[in-house]
Amino acid sequence: MSLNSPHAPAPDPRQLFEQMLLIRAYEDAIVTGSAAGSIPGTCTSVGQEAAAVGVVNALGADDLILTNHRSAGHLLARGADPGRLLAEVMGRRDGYCQGRSGSLHISARELGVVLTSTIVGAELSMATGVALSQTMLGRPGIVACFFGDGAACEGSFHESLNLAALWHLPVLYVCENNQWQAYVHRREAMSRERVSDWAAAYGIPAVTVDGNDVDAVLEAARHAAAQVRQSGQPYLLETWTYRTRGHLEPDDQAYVDAAEREYWRARDPIATCRERLIAAGRLTAAEAATIEDKVASRIDTARRFAEASPFPPIPTAAELARGVYA
Repeated sequence: MSLNSPHAPAPDPRQLFEQMLLIRAYEDAIVTGSAAGSIPGTCTSVGQEAAAVGVVNALGADDLILTNHRSAGHLLARGADPGRLLAEVMGRRDGYCQGRSGSLHISARELGVVLTSTIVGAELSMATGVALSQTMLGRPGIVACFFGDGAACEGSFHESLNLAALWHLPVLYVCENNQWQAYVHRREAMSRERVSDWAAAYGIPAVTVDGNDVDAVLEAARHAAAQVRQSGQPYLLETWTYRTRGHLEPDDQAYVDAAEREYWRARDPIATCRERLIAAGRLTAAEAATIEDKVASRIDTARRFAEASPFPPIPTAAELARGVYA
């Protein structure tokens, strides 16, 4: 992603397709590495690529991001280097946080990624504070907060929405409703079908969109971001999607109904995007294969970079506090 003005034209659909391919290839490498024991167990978001790419491409350079334990898609769509990301997951010195965060606490200030939180719903608690800071300091940019349907069942979700509405804070809440809350289906934990229904109680406008259609997500996210920018008040966007891998790698998803999994796999966001571009004459099968080869080469380079990166030295007491916010 190029961090353009929020008023910039929509990105080339082929660029969106390539970003989704990059995210999938990166996480496939995580899956393979986890199975082989060379990469620690990591939460992936395979199948959710359109949700991440559509929303992040609707943001501007001044916008800030807070995200959760399934953050690779958001980071890569924002322009993160896959080599540095993989190095961080592997605990290597050349990672974004010098190997200190693993996959669950990555921050990248140069990309406007304030934090990644493994604590379910913690980014929701932080989003109001970051948005309040933006408002009080008169800084441009809105705050995009990514969370899942599991976090929407936490008290921090309701507390965050209540304060954001009360204090008129510029937060774009993005719920990636992937149907599963760790090993529990959302129907076992939610009294409503849609997370977006809950926003009305706080006077917050909300919409649910097909999270496996990157064009639909991008359009909805651009509208939502514009609303937050113009009003200075919160908005909730729910992307209705599905993760086709387990909660934490490696995981065979033995607890998932096979028919449900196949239904969603048939709605794969990358295949859908490819077919649509080819049907519209904007991409040929040969060009798609070339992009796939380019992405595969990039991930191979990233893997070799991460593996060559050294482990950080054992820190001294003084170094333990380096890079930690006061």
